[in-house]
Amino acid sequence: MLMPRTITVGLDGSPESRCAAEWAAREAKLRGLPVKLVHAWEPMSEPVALVQLLGAETHQHWTERIPRETAENLRQRHPDLDMTTEQLTGRPAEVLTRAAQDAELLVLGSRGLSGIGGFLIGSVGLAVVARTDHPVVLVRADEQTSGKDRKDADTSHRPVVLGVDITEPHDALMEFAFDAAARRKAPLRAVHGWNPPPYYAYGMTLDAGAHLALAESGAAALTEALRPWREKFPDVEVVEECRCGSPAALLIEASRQASLVVVGRRIRRAAVGTRIGPFTHAVLHHATAPVAVIPHD
Repeated sequence: MLMPRTITVGLDGSPESRCAAEWAAREAKLRGLPVKLVHAWEPMSEPVALVQLLGAETHQHWTERIPRETAENLRQRHPDLDMTTEQLTGRPAEVLTRAAQDAELLVLGSRGLSGIGGFLIGSVGLAVVARTDHPVVLVRADEQTSGKDRKDADTSHRPVVLGVDITEPHDALMEFAFDAAARRKAPLRAVHGWNPPPYYAYGMTLDAGAHLALAESGAAALTEALRPWREKFPDVEVVEECRCGSPAALLIEASRQASLVVVGRRIRRAAVGTRIGPFTHAVLHHATAPVAVIPHD
């Protein structure tokens, strides 16, 4: 029997994870899917519990409140939402990676580079992104979404921003971004950044003709990469942006006016372990909008 797909949220009790749950509730409505709230509880060893102000049993009771109270708050704002909660025991990164396998999307909270991290912030969140073969969305808290009044928190009218590598445009990445824009009835802003030739860094000038030729070549390749997806999603307004500059910096800049930023991550199954890659890593840390990381071969 096939398990129903869900929008699964990893909770740790932080403002960021509560904002992730709110984002997931809105996304679930767009996709017609249920939401599953997951909290990973890692039991304390007895020696550690003895030196804590809270005993192990009290600590477990407190952690069980996290998904229950989050669900209660979400139901007040989204009474028609199909929602379940689940308390799982184990290391958070491992629990959430397994949870992602049965999810349409896994949604986590993220503080980027600011603030003091909870267990879904930093190493655990990055580990989950690096290990799973399914899409993960990281949501940051801001002044608009962290307060009690979230009526104006829905920014779905803003563009979906897609980072495009014109040398290897990947179907999974393209389809996710176009589908997200179509569901939101929002424009898709496709961004490709290109860097000058290496000799430019050593003080040699790039003449205007060469610069124009590189820009035109990049723009043409971007248009060609997007062409089949424009045909598949004819109702999506597409804005193409091909500029000289760091791809990560351009996407981070574009995130300020975005409802969602979509980036890719190459699936690496080498024995040396998993990585995210410097481009995606930088966007995850610095983007101000939610970031969807789409694994691809």
